Amino acid sequence: MRKRVTMASIAAVAAVMAIGAAPAVAVAPSPTATTGITFQITAAGLGITAPVTVNLGTGVSGGTVSGSIGPVTVTDQRGLLAATWTATVSSTAYTTGGGTAAETIPAVDATYTAGTPTATTGVPVPVTGVPGTLGAPRTAYTATAVGSNSATWNPTLSIAVPAAAVAGTYSGTVTHSVA
Repeated sequence: MRKRVTMASIAAVAAVMAIGAAPAVAVAPSPTATTGITFQITAAGLGITAPVTVNLGTGVSGGTVSGSIGPVTVTDQRGLLAATWTATVSSTAYTTGGGTAAETIPAVDATYTAGTPTATTGVPVPVTGVPGTLGAPRTAYTATAVGSNSATWNPTLSIAVPAAAVAGTYSGTVTHSVA
């Protein structure tokens, strides 16, 4: 036996379910949630700082003038996987008054000793250069690290004053560089 579909039966079904609408499905809450995160690491560079001026005190002809010229700090913020750097030191001659031999102490008479690092970050203990004269540029420190790092040391400068040096205030320049 066939059932007859009437308008009343269609209206009854439409009252229960909107025509063309999908049936509502209950959704259970998820036990996990994910969030995508992004950030950036910036690279600042490689630099070195040292005191602007230092007074080593007084000495006599034929003696030695010596003192600390630190702190010297290398800061490496290049953000490299293998961050290698070398700090180099050099010196000019030291002069007073005019340019005669008796008024000039050559850079070869200046001895630089880097000493033990006083502070490091992100780098194993850097390798200290061998103490020696500043007649030519020499290595103060070298280091290899991962990422940003720094090293600080307090070098000593000793100047052998020639016996023929005349009295006066001698000036020169010690230059630290890093690459």
